[in-house]
Amino acid sequence: MTNLDSLCAQYGYEIVHTIAPNGSLPKGDRAKLENTITKSLGVLQENGVYAFFLFLAYRHGEKGAPEVKSQALNLLRHAEVNLLSLGNDAFQAVRQLTNNLDNLLLARQLLEQTLIYARYHAKALEVTP
Repeated sequence: MTNLDSLCAQYGYEIVHTIAPNGSLPKGDRAKLENTITKSLGVLQENGVYAFFLFLAYRHGEKGAPEVKSQALNLLRHAEVNLLSLGNDAFQAVRQLTNNLDNLLLARQLLEQTLIYARYHAKALEVTP
């Protein structure tokens, strides 16, 4: 069995590395990325998994929102986690997830830990002029 915390760390890293593959971003972009991750985490904690995905869909044009959504879906579809079906409609898959409380709580915990790691990875980025 895979260490789930390690998966969260991997996906948190991927969120940031996809946006800043060389490990740096301009100061304004880094701040926008941190803000998107922090707001996403807040929505997840306050309103739940479905609201988290709705928030990211609404904010799709903001720095990091598409990457957060993509990596969150990848994490929940990972073979060792397998909480979401592989269908094309993410919202339908998340609605199905809400039918099982244990799976929903696990998904929330995994996403929360992933976003915490992503936030620290974003803070660790070097700032370029």
